[in-house]
Amino acid sequence: MELIDFSSSIWSVLPPLLALGLAIITRKVLLSLSVGIIVGALMLTGADFSLTLSYLFERVSSLIYTVEEGGFAFNESNVHIILFLLLLGILTALLSVSGSNQAFAEWAQKRIKDRRGAKLMAACLVFVTFIDDYFHSLAVGAIARPVTDKFHVSRAKLAYILDSTAAPMCVMMPVSSWGAYIMTLIAGLLAEHAITGYTPFSAFITMSAMNFYAIFSMIMVFIVAYFSFDIGPMARHEKLAIGQSDTADEIQAQSSGKVRNLVLPILTLILATVAMMMKTGNDALVADGKTFSVLGAFENTTVGISLVVGGVSALIVSTLLIVANRNVTLNEYGKAWIVGIKSMLGAIAILFFAWTINKIVGDMQTGKYLSTLISDNLNPAFLPAILFILGAAMAFSTGTSWGTFGIMLPIAAAIAVNASPELLLPCLSAVMAGAVCGDHCSPVSDTTILSSTGAKCNHIDHVTTQLPYALLVALATTIGYFVIGFTQSGWLGFITTGAVLFIAIFVSKKR
Repeated sequence: MELIDFSSSIWSVLPPLLALGLAIITRKVLLSLSVGIIVGALMLTGADFSLTLSYLFERVSSLIYTVEEGGFAFNESNVHIILFLLLLGILTALLSVSGSNQAFAEWAQKRIKDRRGAKLMAACLVFVTFIDDYFHSLAVGAIARPVTDKFHVSRAKLAYILDSTAAPMCVMMPVSSWGAYIMTLIAGLLAEHAITGYTPFSAFITMSAMNFYAIFSMIMVFIVAYFSFDIGPMARHEKLAIGQSDTADEIQAQSSGKVRNLVLPILTLILATVAMMMKTGNDALVADGKTFSVLGAFENTTVGISLVVGGVSALIVSTLLIVANRNVTLNEYGKAWIVGIKSMLGAIAILFFAWTINKIVGDMQTGKYLSTLISDNLNPAFLPAILFILGAAMAFSTGTSWGTFGIMLPIAAAIAVNASPELLLPCLSAVMAGAVCGDHCSPVSDTTILSSTGAKCNHIDHVTTQLPYALLVALATTIGYFVIGFTQSGWLGFITTGAVLFIAIFVSKKR
């Protein structure tokens, strides 16, 4: 199917901006995404109605399957994520109906004395679940939500904690799905430009140390959690949560629940997921004739199937514990499955529409157009800051950090090598930081959607409450990258970013 080329046109940004703007104004996410999808499809097909219908069917169906010679091939990545969402919904419902969530909340209440402790607990769990952002947002949401509800922490605050620790932690950890993907890209770039001064691993570690947005987003989470730094819409949500009575579970919880009945399934979920990631990564290494290594396994792992295996394993353990405890009837058990599946349908619908508009944005070549905005005639000292802003704009428009990495890292490397080789790693780091920033601000980002899901928070409430914090960190980060561009000192850039952020926090708190 021949589509109109928008790669050099500013009109390529219209569909994503239209969808994002309408989502924030109307608060109707599915309707807004639908408008963006339809407008983009009409633009690509020249407003030919029959061609538009054919194009939309092809793009939507490709999210689940593609037609190949001899039959169909499933889009395993998307199917696995949907299955994992359903499994986690069921697991959460089982933990609730068995009384495990309530037992954990009561256990935590004896040790966690106040709202601050509940928020800090949710933030600290990222140091256990950093292997993948999807996994973190959903698993930590299930663990922390009963506790934060007990202490009247707003769901919007929990969603912010989940989202602003997920991607920032994953993007800096070499032993994560994000780290493995980025190191693969870096290895290709180093080989392409014949750079031998770094290994992919050492380059990644250096870039992570200069990823000011990720570092200070994490710091901001702990400041918000400890000092109750509530600004913008977040302050309103927190006041409402403090004045509410205890949040009721969707299904009646048993009073005879046990903490171990929550801990063991979640522990199983983590261990089984990591073990399967190691297995699928090792299988890929063996197929390529390579020996096993942890980093190599993470580079080649299949995250989707690993999450599904982890989810199934946790569901089996939870079921066995319920049977052993004998505190849930067969009817209640079946009802929990139905409630769990229903609880995830809204998130799956939003995710499906977000995937669709991401396909449209890809065909509009929005990322390619945005990448052309960088001029080779610019002063190289401005490059890190400009690449950060452009990476953020691209991730915001497309809703994907990984797509931004794939498009922008090669462009940033090519420009830096030719203009100022000593700024290569700061430029690549700025792209990584910008991609995470745009991902945080975008309503169509997978991680943003799943953080809303994990916290059981209204999606647009999460987007609007997180945005002021993301923008504060982005402002400080931009100034930090200006400093690193002119001084070529990572330490000066880091200190400047921190100083600007703390001044911004002080001013915002006073106001």
